[in-house]
Amino acid sequence: MREIFKNLLTLLDRGEDAVLATVASARGSTPRGAGAQLLAGREGLVAGTIGGGPGEARALELAAELLVEKRSDVRRLELRHGGALDSVCGGEQEVLFQFVPHDSAVWRALAREALARLEARRSGWLALEAGGDPALLDGGPGGCAWDGKRLTLPLPVGERVVIFGGGHCALALVPVLRSVGFRVAVFDDRRSFADPARFPEAETVVCHAYTDIAGGLALTPEDCAVVMTSGHSHDFEVEEQLLRRPLRYVGVMGSRTKTAYVNGKLREAGVPEEAIQRVHTPIGTAIKAVTPEEIAVSITGELIYERALRREAAEAAGHDCPSHL
Repeated sequence: MREIFKNLLTLLDRGEDAVLATVASARGSTPRGAGAQLLAGREGLVAGTIGGGPGEARALELAAELLVEKRSDVRRLELRHGGALDSVCGGEQEVLFQFVPHDSAVWRALAREALARLEARRSGWLALEAGGDPALLDGGPGGCAWDGKRLTLPLPVGERVVIFGGGHCALALVPVLRSVGFRVAVFDDRRSFADPARFPEAETVVCHAYTDIAGGLALTPEDCAVVMTSGHSHDFEVEEQLLRRPLRYVGVMGSRTKTAYVNGKLREAGVPEEAIQRVHTPIGTAIKAVTPEEIAVSITGELIYERALRREAAEAAGHDCPSHL
């Protein structure tokens, strides 16, 4: 969404109209779910995607037509074999197309405010309607909501990953996590390792004692924690605190021998077995990663998977779409 609004402002500044296409609902097998967006201008696709392939090609054709007609609309794209688009996906997308006139003060103000909120990591909900002006709301549904006319979706402020340990693996991990939409904080008790200059893409870099996480950084139940400190004792100090509180995800890097040792210490400290068992260790997707760069890909892959599970759970709970990053 950040790139969508940046490019929208560029088009408006150039005096060009645009069309914003947003998937309002998706059924069956589709390349992208509800909330996916693309921005089109007079030269075609400008930013974003709703899944590529014949569905997106048709969406761009419709956007070009609406750009000429200077109007908004809601269209259904059938992605089925033998259908009009001859796609083998086996589903359909309902897409909200909104015409954005180049002289719209409402759209210009909304784009600027949305970008400011995204930059500040401040939550909000974008309300879109084919027959009306867009709006930014302070409150909204847990995920996306579509009633056939009005679509409300959360701003993608992104989940936060807190990395404990600012060593060489963290150096490789931070930019990979950022590239797929996670916010990142790095926590280390060594000032030379907890240096913001080492992690220019991190949102926060904290130098504080591992024995007092709360004194250095406030954690929330929505945070994911990745533990990769410089040794067994620090891992134990960090894990003992993390496992006594609710967190979205806790993953720990290390061998099975190290894991067994630390788990034993955690049990001695009275940490519940249920909490110990929810730790992802050895951390990461099993791709036989060896180098810091490979380990970064492995960990990021597992976090992407956990994020996807959360989105599926949100859909199963009755929301039309999950929060997109």
